Amino acid sequence: MTRPLLTPLALSLPETVPFVGPETQERAMGRPFRARLGANESLFGPSPKALAAMAQAAADVWMYGDPENHDLKQALAAHHGCRPENIVVGEGIDGLLGYLVRLTVGPGDRVVTSLGAYPTFTFHVAGFGGEVVRVPYKGDHEDPEALLEAARSHAPKLIYLANPDNPMGSAHSGAVIADMVAALPEGSLLVLDEAYVDLAPEGTAPVLSPDDPRVIRFRTFSKAHGMAGARVGYAIAAPELARAFDKVRNHFGMGRIAQAGALAALADTAHLARVRALTATARSRLTGIAAANGLRALPSATNFVTIDCGRDGDYARAVLRETVARGVFIRMPGVAPLDRCIRISLGDEPALAILEGVLPQALRAAG
Repeated sequence: MTRPLLTPLALSLPETVPFVGPETQERAMGRPFRARLGANESLFGPSPKALAAMAQAAADVWMYGDPENHDLKQALAAHHGCRPENIVVGEGIDGLLGYLVRLTVGPGDRVVTSLGAYPTFTFHVAGFGGEVVRVPYKGDHEDPEALLEAARSHAPKLIYLANPDNPMGSAHSGAVIADMVAALPEGSLLVLDEAYVDLAPEGTAPVLSPDDPRVIRFRTFSKAHGMAGARVGYAIAAPELARAFDKVRNHFGMGRIAQAGALAALADTAHLARVRALTATARSRLTGIAAANGLRALPSATNFVTIDCGRDGDYARAVLRETVARGVFIRMPGVAPLDRCIRISLGDEPALAILEGVLPQALRAAG
């Protein structure tokens, strides 16, 4: 071949991915983790009704899923009090973010996000040649005012904000988010990632019209509904933007089993209430484990707790390394000053008991 197969943009990209999966680490260690507490999955599992629906759908897996996601869009619209025309269904929030960036960002277009925020958004932006403007967190929270100020200065296509936040677990009230939407500069779209909002306190979700063209909201079945492996996410957006996803999305990206499971999970409100209760109990348990080891657990509105190790990033990385070496999979924020922390997903009692035994050993080994 006389010329490169890849585009100049593709050639310029680093050969990295946003996350190293636990399976990759297990292969490197040559053994499985004793407790899997790093990917913010739900150890409380999916609805039994969702499992039954997926098992039944497995018999029909020889067929493609409905490319229109008709039944799921109808159910989601009824759930959110909007029209099916406001709903986009896709392969998790990560997949939908990729479609949105493909639709809106070209080489040189700017986006605004927070330094240390969920990295998959900027992974997609880099893949389409966009320019990322980052603002610092304000304490343990993303800073809406700083994001708006950057947007006024840089005229970005997109402004990304997760509420509740990953990796810090913090949350702004819905009123703060609504005020942010009202103050958006002309031509900028707020990308509101609400992956964890089902587990957040009442009032965290803002009251916004689904037809508001200034914002697109992302939700998922991966967290509170316990279906991370099924890859079902959705967006709520003004109809014109929602229709635009049909220009680029993988129309057969949603399999029949995932569609059936999401429909059943959405209807099982009793299971969701149970998971919320279990999440609150596990938050308290994990906060107690941190305190018993002289660490400070940050307030969490999610299914994980971010724990301040009280020193610098090098120390927190040592704690992470020693915890992983003892068979407990956890993660941590990647940039200073957030990297003084480790992040531990909530789990059931057996998993948290393993962590309780391992954490003091890891702290001693970290020095």
